[in-house]
Amino acid sequence: MRHITNLLKPLSLLALVMTLFGCRSQHDQIHVAPDWVMGGFVRPAGINPIIEPDSSTTFLDPMSGRAVRWEENDTFNPAAVVKGDSVYVLYRAEDKTGVKIGHRTSRIGLAASGDGTNFTRRNTPIFFPAEDSQKEFEWPGGTEDPRVAELPDGRYVMFYTQWNRKVPRLGVAISEDLKNWVKYGPIFGKSKSLPSLVDKSHKSASIVTELVGDKQVVAKVNGKYWIYWGEHGVYGATSDNLIDWEPVLDENGELKAFISPREGYFDSSLTECGPPAVKTDKGILLLYNGKNHPEKGDKRFNRGTYSAGQVLFDANDPTKVLERMDVPFLRPMEAFEKSGQYVDGTVFIEGLVYFQKKWFLYYGCADSKVGVAIYDPANPTNLDPLP
Repeated sequence: MRHITNLLKPLSLLALVMTLFGCRSQHDQIHVAPDWVMGGFVRPAGINPIIEPDSSTTFLDPMSGRAVRWEENDTFNPAAVVKGDSVYVLYRAEDKTGVKIGHRTSRIGLAASGDGTNFTRRNTPIFFPAEDSQKEFEWPGGTEDPRVAELPDGRYVMFYTQWNRKVPRLGVAISEDLKNWVKYGPIFGKSKSLPSLVDKSHKSASIVTELVGDKQVVAKVNGKYWIYWGEHGVYGATSDNLIDWEPVLDENGELKAFISPREGYFDSSLTECGPPAVKTDKGILLLYNGKNHPEKGDKRFNRGTYSAGQVLFDANDPTKVLERMDVPFLRPMEAFEKSGQYVDGTVFIEGLVYFQKKWFLYYGCADSKVGVAIYDPANPTNLDPLP
């Protein structure tokens, strides 16, 4: 197994929140992080956003029987995976059938790139609500916020939100080519330990992966597949077959939260799982999305803004937290990250791939566009500056 090494020079945990000499401006101060943190990630100049809404593409919707401009309103919250010599991004696209986010229909589009930054998109979505076994869970809200990873046998597994405008649920699908998918339904649909979970709101699953050579593939933890999931806390679940999952419970038979929102921090409102977690030589690294509480958050960041943090779990006990960032490593800074249908500013991370010896992080920008940031382990740099 190849582990992530040479991230940054080791520093004490205190250095995570300490500022160094020098700053970008009177208010933005540079900060660095301990060696377990991945980054910093650099936004390539003149590239972002890499995917934007397109009103010219149409799709014959099987539910309405009409041609719809399926990616006209917004394109955001992308998954990513490497296939062959290219990066493939699977992004959420919304049409204009509703008046606000969550009230339109979402479908998932596919784009490919030979360099990880310049993408060619398919004209029609590759994943969407249809007259199939998942209609009751996916219509009319759609299929949202995918996370995708490659299996050791070359297949691909996708976790996504099924949104029927009543209850958001985590669904799972598997594909051999990223274009044709088999839907298997809600991941907790056959849970024996907590059968009621399937009818409660749940979303955002990050399956554990590892580098085998230069290929990032799904890994097992203690003999089972493992996901981190949730938005109001980070929880866990295990599976033997990738289809049927059992949540991790505490001694009282309740969901066990490994981390939760913290008053006074950038993740004071939500701690929502990001892209697939990665085994490193330090432990299991989970990148997640933190939402700043309007009243009880970190006053340095905008009210309600989404930024990205990292947490390190024990490799042998994936419920045990070893380290957690107190400040984000990526935050809304560019204009396209602070203007869109989510006006408080958002970098919402969902896609992470190892490609050409670098880590490419794909994220939603203000719930409207897709951006990319790149971490080069051979040339490490600082994290996003603190305000």
